Amino acid sequence: MARIFEYFVVCGIGPEIRTLDGDKGFHGTGVMYLPSLLDQYPPPNHSLYPPPPPQLPTCVLPAGVEFFPPGFDANDASTSPRSYPIVLTEGDGSKIYVSCVAFRDPVCEDIAEAYHIPANSFADKCICLVSRLPSFHLLRNVLEELFSLCFSPDGSSKPLWDVIAHMVSNVPLPIPGENRVLFTVENCLLSVEAPPKDGLPHVEISFQPLVQCLDVDNLIKLFTAVLLERRILLRSTKYSLLTLVSEAICHLIYPFRWQHVYIPLLFFSGVDYIDAPTPYMMGLYSGVDTSTLAMDGVVVVDLEYNRVTTSEEIPPVPEPELSCLRGEIMKLLYPNVVGIDQMKGGLCSSPEQLPICSNKPWGEDHDLQLRFIFLKFFASLLSGYRNFIENTASQMFNNQAFLKKRSRATNQPPEPMMIQFLDSHGFLDYLERGQGSGENNLLDKLQDAIGRGQNPFSILPSSLVEPEIITIADPDVGISGQGAKYTYDRFPSNIRKEEQEEKRRQILAAVSRVFENSGKHTPSSPSTLVGKDSKEASLSPRERAAERERMVLDIKVKLQGLWLRLLKLGATEDPLSSFEYGTILALIESDAEGIGGSGFVECIREHIHSGWHCQLTEEQFIAVKELLKTAISRATSRNDVMTIRDALEVSAEMFKKDATNVSDYIQRYLVSLSIWEELRFWEGYFDYLMERSSSNAANYASLVSAQLIVVASHMAGLGLPDTDAWYMIETIADKNNVGYKQFIKLRGFLSHTQQLRVAYWGITSIKAQSTSSLGLPSPRSKDAADENQPPTEASGVGRNWVQSMFSRDTASKSNSFSRVRRWGADAGGSAANEGGSPRKQDPLPSGQKKIQTNVRVLRGHSGAITALHCVTRREVWDLVGDREDAGFFISGSTDCLVKIWDPSLRGSELRATLKGHTRTIRAISSDRGKVVSGSDDQSVLVWDKQTTQLLEELKGHDGQVSCVRMLSGERVLTAAHDGTVKMWDVRTDTCVATVGRCSSAVLCIEYDDSTGILAAAGRDAVANIWDIRAGRQMHKLLGHTKWIR
Repeated sequence: MARIFEYFVVCGIGPEIRTLDGDKGFHGTGVMYLPSLLDQYPPPNHSLYPPPPPQLPTCVLPAGVEFFPPGFDANDASTSPRSYPIVLTEGDGSKIYVSCVAFRDPVCEDIAEAYHIPANSFADKCICLVSRLPSFHLLRNVLEELFSLCFSPDGSSKPLWDVIAHMVSNVPLPIPGENRVLFTVENCLLSVEAPPKDGLPHVEISFQPLVQCLDVDNLIKLFTAVLLERRILLRSTKYSLLTLVSEAICHLIYPFRWQHVYIPLLFFSGVDYIDAPTPYMMGLYSGVDTSTLAMDGVVVVDLEYNRVTTSEEIPPVPEPELSCLRGEIMKLLYPNVVGIDQMKGGLCSSPEQLPICSNKPWGEDHDLQLRFIFLKFFASLLSGYRNFIENTASQMFNNQAFLKKRSRATNQPPEPMMIQFLDSHGFLDYLERGQGSGENNLLDKLQDAIGRGQNPFSILPSSLVEPEIITIADPDVGISGQGAKYTYDRFPSNIRKEEQEEKRRQILAAVSRVFENSGKHTPSSPSTLVGKDSKEASLSPRERAAERERMVLDIKVKLQGLWLRLLKLGATEDPLSSFEYGTILALIESDAEGIGGSGFVECIREHIHSGWHCQLTEEQFIAVKELLKTAISRATSRNDVMTIRDALEVSAEMFKKDATNVSDYIQRYLVSLSIWEELRFWEGYFDYLMERSSSNAANYASLVSAQLIVVASHMAGLGLPDTDAWYMIETIADKNNVGYKQFIKLRGFLSHTQQLRVAYWGITSIKAQSTSSLGLPSPRSKDAADENQPPTEASGVGRNWVQSMFSRDTASKSNSFSRVRRWGADAGGSAANEGGSPRKQDPLPSGQKKIQTNVRVLRGHSGAITALHCVTRREVWDLVGDREDAGFFISGSTDCLVKIWDPSLRGSELRATLKGHTRTIRAISSDRGKVVSGSDDQSVLVWDKQTTQLLEELKGHDGQVSCVRMLSGERVLTAAHDGTVKMWDVRTDTCVATVGRCSSAVLCIEYDDSTGILAAAGRDAVANIWDIRAGRQMHKLLGHTKWIR
């Protein structure tokens, strides 16, 4: 049975006191302290319910906890309890609704005694109800009733936590449109119901605070900023206002959804989040200082003073929709003023309007009409949009054709607001959800009703059927103690278990001992418990472990949401350039403790265990493969064998279908990682399999053989050479006393598996990385090779293994596999020598070529490399000889930098760094004197190669620039996600012509300057060919079903 209330939670000061800055101990009044989770129901050890969000205490008390000498004073409003809602967003985008009552409660005697807090002191405490149902009024009424019951002089008929337990455990979630639930809190009757699902989304809030805080023009400006996914910061001194306005504006953009960071009430210590470069909607208390933040481009909405300010212009809503929207809102808010010239008697009344009484207070009818006004706005703005959705699985939308149609209808050029809105994540998400054909899509229904001349309100479901009444009664009310009453002078604690009580006593005893040892008892002294040491040094091992556990949980929650969104990316989105991929990669790379890598692998494991079929698209396959490679490499450098082991197993599960419809697994692409050549890893993995095996009663030899087959399967899946794999299998088997029969079965299995793999995929080319810098030494000793050994035949079965297996001579068994990497006493032989030259290669059998490699890694970027240009000796138009910079590399990255490299200068390869872009670099080209680069910031920059000065900034694209090409005659050819290919004259900084147009984002171009033939293709899966000199399209090549890149 689904329940309305997930948790009842109490937050405040716990036995471990720490300031917001991390200093331990009590530092007097006027200092803010970190809140802790004190009590909850269901209890934390309940197996059926997941724990509440770990960030809950910080969010429900955003300012922190403060100590006060007095408690509640009826003459001082600042001491009164406060009731406010907050909304939390989980990693998968789902919302958690929390109602809070914050008040001053006496400090527990044991805490006050341990920390030497003055007697009769009070501290902030907050009680919360957590639910998945957006019934703000119900949550508030229930919580305030519980608070009143606690401090009522009449008391309650049963212990307060028994009342809470009955309510949380027994009140069911109502079925939308079918029933109404009645229940009581002591003697107060409460009810809850949910509207039918085929109407507007359920929200139990009033939109009145939104229209009272902002006038009509500012309301439309905020609405536009949300629609265009700007960075939005709401300011107010009232917590409730921040949450209610945030929720209201999110519901006004229906049927679209806010896709980015959403924190209606930001905790004060998180003010630095405001400088985040990605879109967000946050609410912040007005008293928090933001003067030290850049705030560039942030839309600041001051709800107290009706102000909307931003450093970047918000494009206006186009006409005629703007006038219509403004007029409808004015008619709703000020009916007497708008209709002052109209005759009475209803001659001009419209059947489309719900009845509004000018003297009627704001109610649910007003909320419904306001939401319907904005829905009609979208119906007009996107009139006929369904005709431009291509009939494909990806629901691709033809932006350019829709804008052209709208321009012809309005006799106006495409409006900037429309262009930006059609490229927004919200609009793309709407298309991907298949809203264009959904039966319950109110936008489509409204457009159809308007087209048929029907009353628009007819699309809403009727409520003629009375819902079924479900009554939840508490049979124990009034029975316990034969009329006994329970009264409290503070909010009571729930009954603690013995281990919880013991832990609390230990913490407070440790605090008391610190006071005794220091001999200082001044409560206001900041050094009472903490000196000048850093925050990390002041933490005890237990506290550090708790802090790390919280950090781990936070990262894993974020990774879980990012992973699920990465899998949900549509066919029109490139995972490698997505926000989700970049964030996961950053979490893996930037985390020194490996939480990001291990958390990412764990996310995949949990998803597989939940029933995921593990099949990936081509684009997802590439992204996941690269993320796993990075996670394994980082784990190898930390000797994190557990993460490597888990990554090995999940890589054997995830696959794509190749051109012949055969499953191609990610594991095959991880063979280049050096960890797989290490015997130590496979021995540890085998031990892990043995420990994990539940077949303890089985024959030991059979159990060992079964686990070795698992190991051999992974080796074959990776594509390890047959001799290397068999040596490691043989070594492990020999240590576990496997008999000859099992040896033969293992050899046969491995040979058969290897032959199957080679038959399909061919022989894998392995170029392993050096492991000397990754924490695990190479198993090959300096003298491991036997130069006199004859070459092994290419059959894959070999002969030496048979001789060695049945030989009693251990030396011959060792020599028979001397070509394979082994653990030697001198592990340093695998590393480069002190001079930096590559290590000496082991002699190979005769008849095989000795491959020498000289690989260097050029480091300098702080983000992923997204563009690379190699300067060749000459281009077609270079008639004066070879270029002086032949062999140079020019790279671009997510760090917004362009770097020029000269590989011929060992140790000083970096020649120059070019700064100017504000977003990821996507394309680079060059000629003898100039470098040109394109970026996601929609600009093309031209640089002088010698002086590294910025020469020109070419602006004209309305989307991310994906391709650039430097041509002769100071010309540049560019393509972008706006579907256009443009020719530029660098000398005049102008666009000469738009030489090509595609129906979707252009991802690749080719151009023959001698003939003027241009080819371009991209997300529309069409290859277009133009003769730009003749100004005509030559061919339109169809046949691909996915992006052309």
